Formats: sequence, C-alpha cells, structure tokens
Amino acid sequence: MVKKLLDGIKVIDFTWHLTGPLTTKHLSDLGAEVIIVESRKRPGWLRGQPRSGSTDQYCTSKLSVTINTRDPRGIELAKKLVSKADIVIENFAGGTMNRIGLGYDVLKEIKPDIIMLSTSMQGQTGPHYNHPGSGHKLTALAGFSNIFGWPDRPPAWIAAYTDFIAPRYNIIALMAALEYRRRTGKGQYIDMSQYENGVQFMAPLVLDYAANGRIAYREGNKHPYAAPHNAYRCIGDDRWCAIAVFADEEWANFCNVLGNSSLVSDPRFKTLDNRKKNEEELDEIVNTWTKQHSAEEVMNLMQAAGIAAGVVATGEDVVDKDPHLKERGFFRELEYPGIGKFRTQAGPHFEMSKYTYDLKLPPLLGEHNEYVFKEILSLRDKEYEELVAEEVIY
Repeated sequence: MVKKLLDGIKVIDFTWHLTGPLTTKHLSDLGAEVIIVESRKRPGWLRGQPRSGSTDQYCTSKLSVTINTRDPRGIELAKKLVSKADIVIENFAGGTMNRIGLGYDVLKEIKPDIIMLSTSMQGQTGPHYNHPGSGHKLTALAGFSNIFGWPDRPPAWIAAYTDFIAPRYNIIALMAALEYRRRTGKGQYIDMSQYENGVQFMAPLVLDYAANGRIAYREGNKHPYAAPHNAYRCIGDDRWCAIAVFADEEWANFCNVLGNSSLVSDPRFKTLDNRKKNEEELDEIVNTWTKQHSAEEVMNLMQAAGIAAGVVATGEDVVDKDPHLKERGFFRELEYPGIGKFRTQAGPHFEMSKYTYDLKLPPLLGEHNEYVFKEILSLRDKEYEELVAEEVIY
C-alpha cells in the first residue's frame, strides 16, 4: 500500500462555512484523518446549502461526529479528541473557542505539542477581532469591491473571494508548523486573519497609493496599457470571448486575424495612445468581427497569433466541455447513497509525481460517531449509549 502524504496526521475540525472546510478538505484529500465536530442542533453551514452541493464539494474524505458543546460533558469529549490529535482547526468569530473552554491555552495543557489554527475574519486581536461574518463582507472590506465594476456605476457585489484565498495561506502555515514540530517537538498557535490575507492580493494597488497617492477605482473591462481589452460578443446565446492586445506587434497580428491589415496604419489606432483615445470605436469594429464567429474559434485564432484571448466560460463549459480539464481528471465522479452520482472538484490543485490520493464520499452528519468514540476514544458501549440518550453526542 502506498503511504499517503499526511498519513498518521489526525485533525479535529471545528470549522464551518467555506474557508475552514476548504482548508481541512485539502488535508483530508492528502491523507490526514480529519474529524469534523458538528451538532444536530447546529450543523455546519455547508449542510444548509443543499442546492450548491457544498457539503459534497468541501467535505470529501472526512469523518463526522456530533457533540453538543453546550453541555460540559460535550466539552470534555472534545478535549479527549484533542488529546489524540495533531492539529485543531476552527474558524469561528475571534474569541469563540476561548469562550467555550477550548482555547489554545487549554488545549496545549491537554496536548503540549498540539498545533492549533484559528482562521477568523480579522484575527484574534485588535478592535474588531470578534466580528462575525464571511468572505462576502471581507471582499468589500479588503477593497476588491471598489475596483470591480464600471466607473459610472456603484461597486459590484462579488463572491466570497477571500474565502478561497485564506485556505492556501492556512495550508502553508500548517505545513510549516508540522515541520517545526518535527524538528523541535513543539506545537504552536496560528492566528490567521482572512482580512489580511485578502489585502495581500491588493498589494500593487496598496503600493501605488503608498508611493504615489493614487487610489484605484473601477475601470470596467478597460486596461490603461491595452486596447482592445474587453469581452466581445460571439455567435450564440450570451457567448463571449475576452481579448487583450498590448504591444504594437500584437496589434499587427490582431489586425491580420481580423483580415483587415489596413487597421494597422489607421491613424485612429496606429499607436496605443490613439487606440485608447478611440477605444469605443475600436470595440465596435472588434464586435462586428467576433459576432461572426464562435467564442472558441475567436480564442483559437487569437492564441495562434500570439494574442491573449479566452472564452468567457460558463459552468457547462468548465464541467462538460473543457478538454484540458477532462484529460487531467480535474473533476471526479462519486456516488452518494440515496442521491446518485455527482461530480466534485478533485482534491489538491496540483499533481505530485510521488503521491496520488483517493477521493472519498463526504460524511453524513454523525456518520462516524461509533468509530470515533468507541475505537479512537475507547468509550465503553454503556457509556456511549448514555451520552447518546442524554444528547451529549447529538
């Protein structure tokens, strides 16, 4: 049997919503034994999103137990789990774990070499440390919303972008902590601010403000150093292709693709400055041509000429039609009892030459109670049954 990358690493997962479950998904897909701690009175947020299939997407290969952490005996059960763990992860509002009696100071007394990660909105210190929320708010707070949209319209509402940034930082920090523990025998606490993760992705705009006093605003699909630079309508219902032309050499190649070499020397478009001044007129010319072709044809013709272009893909394009993703096996198909087959995104977003992973079904709520409490924690049958009857395991 091939040894899994994180074989032998046990993770207690107190997370909910997107950032936490996505972080622990990567650990479970790489071979760690991830035990989600949930409650029937307050199941994870992902289980409340049946249409999105979020539980199926972000909880593959994990185990699930149910513990009532509002009961002191439930807290004691959680502590016993920690005593068997290598990593504890939570993404509640700052201070929550301390408040319920499962903060790092308590856990390191139980397991001195424990690694604990708190990945909250704004970290565990500072005036806003205990603000609850999600990436839907942090995208605005970190500045993303202000630069999305058109100059003559309000800022655009965008998805919970920071929820998909933070897990990458989390994994890097956890791998570093595991390596530190391997060398020193010591655990540590990781305080991860998702707000600060998001601001890192705004670094060029932050630097521009710090150095030049410029504030970035919405530019729609425009770019200060490219023209044409837009999404152009193609044959079909709501089909588009994005095209970006920067250098003069690209401009000449672009005109050849359009079959209109006279545009190269047209005074309106001969230089980038002129193309920017006459950008609306240029966009009309480009649209007239792209509307005669499919989005895929436009993309292929442009790319063959060394011009940046890409289909504005729909979910159908990505899941069913992209030959590249199909060949690399990006999506996997699993069969869920009572539901049937569904496709889920693959595990790690990378391939490793010396490791392959198995993608397993996401767990049902409390599916692994008996295994975890009886085999890992060694509870006797009678003790287990009493805790179930008294809704401590619930």
